[in-house]
Amino acid sequence: MEQQASPAVKSTRTRAPRKPKKSQLPIALLATALVIGFGFYLSQYNDKMVVYLLFGLAFGVVLQRARFCFTASMRDPWITGSTSVTRAVLIACSLATIGFTAIKYSAFAAGNPIPGMDNVGQISLALIIGAVIFGIGMVIAGGCASGTLMRVGEGFTMQMLSLVFFVIGSLWGAHDMGWWRTAVIKDAPAVFLPDVFGWLGALLVQFLIIVLLYIASVKWQQKKMGSGE
Repeated sequence: MEQQASPAVKSTRTRAPRKPKKSQLPIALLATALVIGFGFYLSQYNDKMVVYLLFGLAFGVVLQRARFCFTASMRDPWITGSTSVTRAVLIACSLATIGFTAIKYSAFAAGNPIPGMDNVGQISLALIIGAVIFGIGMVIAGGCASGTLMRVGEGFTMQMLSLVFFVIGSLWGAHDMGWWRTAVIKDAPAVFLPDVFGWLGALLVQFLIIVLLYIASVKWQQKKMGSGE
């Protein structure tokens, strides 16, 4: 009587051999050559454009390798319980706080206009509506601005479609911004923390908020996943 092969043996026999991965080295070399050529082209018009190009490329590589995404920082704690990206965003915010405070205070101390004061956001209904719509949209699309651009570079079709509508939405918002400023944001207050707490006080308040959020994120992951790492 012929013995039947066990399921493990059958699955081994029917499994198709894996195809060897194609080398991406030629594509990488071609992309590098195009970037270098484009850099020489830009240098004929403005040397700063070359710096911007290199910075953009370096920023993209860091985003891709770090898998840094603001969407994940808000989404992961609720879906998976992980807050590793959330804590990375908080650390990035703390570093940005130091840098921007130094830039703004140096201008203030020298008696010069503080850069960016014309862009201090006003607290209004428009801010709440915009935050909710953007939050819903970035979770559905699977990426914020930085995450979408990063995944477009990786070849994700979904993010390519998201980028198209991201641009359309931005243009639409810019077109209607005048109405929002006149009808909704007109009398809304704009809060600049150094005007309220002073420069040192504003820095301490900002870091206190970041530290409390960091501790809360660690506790949240420990509660959901049993680990704070």
